[in-house]
Amino acid sequence: MSTAKKLAAWQLRERFAAGLSAMYGREVPAYPTLVQVSTEVNRDYVQAHPDASRLGSFDRVTAERHGAIRVGSPAELTAVADLFGAFGMVPVGYYDLREAVSPVPVVSTAFRPIHADELARNPFRVFTSMLALHDARFFDAGLRSRVQAFLARRQLFDPALLARARVIAAEGGCPADEADEFVGQAVAAFALSREPIDKSWYDELSRVSAVAADIAGVGSTHINHLTPRVLDIDELYQRMTARGIAMIDAIQGPPRTDGPPVLLRQTSFRALAEPRRFRCDDGSVVEGTVRVRFGEVEARGVALTPKGRERYDAAMGTADPAAVWGRYFPSTDEEMAAQGLAYYRGGDPAKPIVYEDFLPASAAGIFRSNLDRDASTCAASDDSGYSMDWMAGAIDRHIHDPYDLYDAEETAA
Repeated sequence: MSTAKKLAAWQLRERFAAGLSAMYGREVPAYPTLVQVSTEVNRDYVQAHPDASRLGSFDRVTAERHGAIRVGSPAELTAVADLFGAFGMVPVGYYDLREAVSPVPVVSTAFRPIHADELARNPFRVFTSMLALHDARFFDAGLRSRVQAFLARRQLFDPALLARARVIAAEGGCPADEADEFVGQAVAAFALSREPIDKSWYDELSRVSAVAADIAGVGSTHINHLTPRVLDIDELYQRMTARGIAMIDAIQGPPRTDGPPVLLRQTSFRALAEPRRFRCDDGSVVEGTVRVRFGEVEARGVALTPKGRERYDAAMGTADPAAVWGRYFPSTDEEMAAQGLAYYRGGDPAKPIVYEDFLPASAAGIFRSNLDRDASTCAASDDSGYSMDWMAGAIDRHIHDPYDLYDAEETAA
């Protein structure tokens, strides 16, 4: 195969992200507005702040997206890993959203590129959640068995698409004349299905959690949100509200401060009532709505070291993190670097390493802010055994530790 006629993984990833964005914009009418306002905010921010590119160029930040999908079983998560592997995206981190203040019955990882040059070319990442079926607090034995039977009957991805993805991943790219077809099929796999939903089944799962219904109450998976990145999320929040778009009540993550931005701040517009068809027990099909997809947006700061993360958790555990932030974090990158609180390339405080990952509490907060009620749990004990090691074994893949990746990037610079 000629190198000149081959597209690398990052080029496929770039097309994949753009294709998903275009499709999601057609499915969720408020999403193009979110992208437009994000771009405007970024342009204004760059013009007003000469050092704006310290956390990524305008082009990178404006093109940047993270997606979110949900699957039901280890087999489906393995299939996702196979597909994303063709785009140079591997599992990084383990997130247990069951342990949040507002628990969600999923465990998650994120598929993304891991090398600095790949992130610079296209940092597309997909937060991928799997239904925690073996947690008896959410699913009793009878319901678990019925959900497993439902999941075993469905096929999320064409086996031929997955086989092609495995070949592309092994070869490190795709012939240019085959790329459009492959990427198009991958994008289409995440389109919102228009098939009628079994109303009784969907309603039963909704009583456990709206997320459980969204995962196992339908015959396919789909993009739940596709998140642009913004350089000033507070300004974005105000501009979206001014346009009459209902935002969730708060920005999730660390407070806005005068010091270096850290980790990840997120917000979203409220999930919209989308028309869907439901099949009733008598076989009739009726019109209804579901409210599970929302428009998330994020602002990213410098990645914190384990020491910095301990301080972050302590600050966020107080009644008013913004009021006490200065007790936990200094106000300059120089002090952050000197105290070993954040990652900088070569230890140079002028070269912050962007946080590329996620905060489970923030993710759960976004989920909860877009749901009508909390998940329903019982007093059963959790003996499911879910962990990063469990997930790595279930999908037969190494799950990268984010701290190891940040350590390597800091020392390699």
